[in-house]
Amino acid sequence: MGGTAVTAVVERGRIPRVVPVLAVSIFALGTSEFMIAGLLPELARDLAITIPQAGYLISAFAVGMIVGAPAMAVLTLRLPRRTTLVAALTVFALGHVVGALAQDYALLMAARVVTAVATGAFWAVAAVVTVSSVGPRDRARALSVLLAGLTVANVAGVPLGALIGQQWGWRAAFWAVGALAVAGIAGVLLSVPRRVEGTAPPRISAEVAAFRKGRLWIAYATTAAYQSAMIGAFSYIAPLLTEVTGLPSEWVPAVLLGFGVGCLAGVLIGGWLADAHPWSTLFVALAAGGLLFALIALFARVPALVVGMVVLLGVVAFVAGAPLNARVFTLAGAAPTLASASNTAAFNVGNTLGPAFGGIAISAGLGFTAPSWLGVGLIIVAIALGLVSWQLDRRDP
Repeated sequence: MGGTAVTAVVERGRIPRVVPVLAVSIFALGTSEFMIAGLLPELARDLAITIPQAGYLISAFAVGMIVGAPAMAVLTLRLPRRTTLVAALTVFALGHVVGALAQDYALLMAARVVTAVATGAFWAVAAVVTVSSVGPRDRARALSVLLAGLTVANVAGVPLGALIGQQWGWRAAFWAVGALAVAGIAGVLLSVPRRVEGTAPPRISAEVAAFRKGRLWIAYATTAAYQSAMIGAFSYIAPLLTEVTGLPSEWVPAVLLGFGVGCLAGVLIGGWLADAHPWSTLFVALAAGGLLFALIALFARVPALVVGMVVLLGVVAFVAGAPLNARVFTLAGAAPTLASASNTAAFNVGNTLGPAFGGIAISAGLGFTAPSWLGVGLIIVAIALGLVSWQLDRRDP
């Protein structure tokens, strides 16, 4: 018993340098994924396309992540993880060079898909490197540091990309993200070992075998339902604030910044709590998210309440993300790469379905509060799936 206690103390250590280094690259990847939303008018004018056509560049990225993450995980499985990370960032950087130079919509679309595939490959392997660099008691906390790169991208990178695009054109934003990726390559080369000592190259058969676990698929479904709820509601926050709440459009960036700051706080809180209390952290965060969706819909015409609840929604959204990510690695065991890639795909399934469901509800005449009510329903689905997983763990730990 004494030895176990000492081991636990030793394992609960500092997050190694490689994790924040990878988070910097995630910042570049996350900025690229979402900055298009702030560049739509400039893109549409320059390429002589409609705003909806420009918006398809966002959907194409999500689809590229869904397909690319698992596919690239299999294709690069036998490569050293550092090699895969460097290759992914190189393709990502080159994709932004091609995008910046593109003179037609088709080439830019192709560049977005290629960079999305590279992004999926990087996400999957970066998560595996992060988990393998710490002990089991620090797994969720380390993953939350990695995820903080994406959060900071939403808080700072996306608005900065929009600002660069407005000042110097949308192509300048692509050049800037490509330069960040090159800096990320240098960081990976300096911090990620060629291969972890004492480990054999992964085997595809072992990775695929992990998918025989029904619990893993339940975990993916939980992730997809949760992400659909969050992204589906968040995608239509701006028109809710202006058309229903009655806030001037100038206030929208400030509210979104508050949401982003809440996300950053949620990442850190979730990382600290989820290692010791994974299930309670998940269920409390999901329940709080569902409650906030309902309150936003019910009190949509009360500005002070809506703004405060949007900020709180950012907190609970990313608190839930920590246990969801950590559970996949717990279930994957010694075959984490493909499982991690598929979890990345599950998040992007949510990124694709959530806004689509919300758009359908709004188009049906249900109003801009409909995505929030839809979020309540999807959160209930996520909680139900989580309860199934919890019961299975109780029966067979």
